[in-house]
Amino acid sequence: MSFLSKGILYICPTPIGNLGDITIRALNILKSVDLIAAEDTRHTLKLLNHFEIQKPLISYHEHNKRTKGEVLVNKLLEGENIALVSDAGMPGISDPGADMIKLCIEEGVAFEVLPGATASILALVASGLDTTKFTFEGFLDRDKKKRKERLQRIKREDRTLVFYEAPHRITSTLEDILNIFGNRKAVIGRELTKRYEEFIRGNITELIDYLNINPPRGEMVLLCEGASLEEEALEEQNKLEQMTIKEHIILLMENGADKKSAIREVAKLRNISKRDVYKEAIDL
Repeated sequence: MSFLSKGILYICPTPIGNLGDITIRALNILKSVDLIAAEDTRHTLKLLNHFEIQKPLISYHEHNKRTKGEVLVNKLLEGENIALVSDAGMPGISDPGADMIKLCIEEGVAFEVLPGATASILALVASGLDTTKFTFEGFLDRDKKKRKERLQRIKREDRTLVFYEAPHRITSTLEDILNIFGNRKAVIGRELTKRYEEFIRGNITELIDYLNINPPRGEMVLLCEGASLEEEALEEQNKLEQMTIKEHIILLMENGADKKSAIREVAKLRNISKRDVYKEAIDL
C-alpha cells in the first residue's frame, strides 16, 4: 500500500533488563525522532537519562490507546517522526503497540519495526525444550474459568508452549496446567538479563514445590513441553474405554465408516469378537 504520512513511526524495542542490550540503531532512532510514545513515561525517562537522550514524551498505554492513537496518527500525518516504546522488550507483543500498528496500516501511516530484545525468544532458547516448533500464548486470562477453558483448547498442542505470567498468578497457573495437561516438563525464566536472572527447570510438580519454598518475584516466562504422541494415544484410549460399544460404532459411522467397517474396527480396537460388536449394532 502507499503511505500517506510524511512522518514515520518507529517500533523501537528496549532492553528487558540489562541496558547494554539496546541496539545502536535503536539509540540513534531515539535521538533523532521528534517525539517518543511510551507505555510508562516515568520508566522510559530512566532509560533516556541513562543514555543522555532528551526528547518529549507522550503516554500511550492500554487505557488511553484509542484517544492517543489518533493524536499520534495526526502528528505523523503532519510530518513528525515518532518512536513507540513499551516498558521493556518489543512493542506490539502482549501490549497496546499492536493496536497502534493496526491503526497505522488503516490510516496509511508509514512505520518501521526495529529488531531487538524479546523475553519469549530468549527464554525459549535457554529452556532446553524443543525450539523447532513452538507457539506463543502470551498472558492467560486472569479469570480462572476462562484460563482453564483456554488450557483445555490447547491441551493437545504438540509444540512447545510459551506463556507470560505475573508472580502472584504463576503457582495457580501451574496447578491448572498440571490438572489439565498432566505432569509435563516445564521451565520458568525470571528476571531475564538482570542480575538475579534465574531458570527453573523440571516437571510441573517440581516447579510448584520450588515456588512454595521460594516465593516468586519479577515478571516470568513459562514454557511447557507440547503433548507427546504417547500422551495423545493414551487420551484416545481412555475416551474409547469410557464409550459403550454402540457409542463407539456410531462415532466411526459419523466419521464416514460404513456399518460393517465400523463393527470390524471396533472389534479390533477393543480386542473383542465381531459377533459381540454386531449384537450391539443390530438396531443401528
